[in-house]
Amino acid sequence: MATTILVTGATGTIGKKVVERLASTAGVTVRAAVRSTEKAPAFPGANVVPTIVDHDRPESYEAALSGVDRLFLLTPFAQESAAYGKRLVDVAKAKGVKRIVKQSAFGAEMEPGIQLGREHREVEKHIEASGIAYTFLRPNNFFENFLGYYPPQKDGNIYLPWGTSACSFIAAGDIAEVAAIALTAPGHEGKAYTLTGPEAITVAQAAHAIGEVTGRKIAYVDVPEAAARKSMLDYGMSTWMVDGMMELHAIDKAGYAAVVTDAFPTVTGHKATTFLEFARKNAAAWK
Repeated sequence: MATTILVTGATGTIGKKVVERLASTAGVTVRAAVRSTEKAPAFPGANVVPTIVDHDRPESYEAALSGVDRLFLLTPFAQESAAYGKRLVDVAKAKGVKRIVKQSAFGAEMEPGIQLGREHREVEKHIEASGIAYTFLRPNNFFENFLGYYPPQKDGNIYLPWGTSACSFIAAGDIAEVAAIALTAPGHEGKAYTLTGPEAITVAQAAHAIGEVTGRKIAYVDVPEAAARKSMLDYGMSTWMVDGMMELHAIDKAGYAAVVTDAFPTVTGHKATTFLEFARKNAAAWK
């Protein structure tokens, strides 16, 4: 019997890789959530169908979830994220969805936790109460953040307020691999996986690796927290988003994100991607 899976956030860092993983899975039809089918990217696989999910038009959830068996739940980093997530869960339950794999966050289970973690945990609890089978993915920071959010600047410096602490960054593709397994294979119901890379590295070590693969001189500059906050506000980010980002930075600076787990190799049967492997693959992006 064919399985229909709705992947929300299908054009983002994780979601698009989940779609790519599922596109080669036999017996699966993938509904890739987009805001506009006209502006949707070219998704791989004849089994991938662009499907409208517009959080500003919650009525779009009804059509997107009709006939869906499983849901990959990933909501945008926005102040309304928890509301979006809970509404999607409610519609999923009404439509008879049998399994939800939720993209959560590292440390979401901690009480009281940081703002981002509390919002993810709020949605997790809503899923638990729904009676739908679930798997929670709680990944650490992504390697891809060094491409999109804090890449080396033109001067060769990476600016972050992290001090000298390490973080067990993980590749987006590795998160997507676990998501695809949890969506299609049995045995992951009721599980929460804290996903990390194979090692904890400092930003200075990441900078060194980027320099090694690009031939550039790359360095890490530890930015005072007040300066980091001012820079984000000056860039036009909302106070809500800046507060959330500064909490995340503080967790990293305190060393809490250096934990390495065996969740990825346990689920997949092989080792997670190292940062150097990721850097070699993406060297052209930094040149």
